[in-house]
Amino acid sequence: MNATKVVDASALAALVFGEPEAEAVASLLEGARLAAPSLLDFELANVCLVKMRRRPEQREVLRAAFALARRLAVQTVAVDHAVALDLAEATGLTAYDASYLWLARRLGCDLVTLDRKLAAVASQ
Repeated sequence: MNATKVVDASALAALVFGEPEAEAVASLLEGARLAAPSLLDFELANVCLVKMRRRPEQREVLRAAFALARRLAVQTVAVDHAVALDLAEATGLTAYDASYLWLARRLGCDLVTLDRKLAAVASQ
């Protein structure tokens, strides 16, 4: 049985858009069932948008990479926003990042992120 891991937008974006950290993220996610808060799709869409604005000549490649993210079969989960808000307030994280942390704690699994602050709080 494969372990579940919560993956945040920073890690998934690195993988999907072929960023330098992609190989390390792929290694961490290999064989795992992936879960994320339902806001993941919005965050990935925004990453894609920012990249398209910075590199309009790569628009089609970036859109194709964004479309491939669906093939990763990340299970999206509704978040208890009140609890995530409390967690954000207690940790100094954004409400978005606290949502990933909340889910990892709720599922009792690892959180894969490239966000240093989120990783530091998750490791406590």
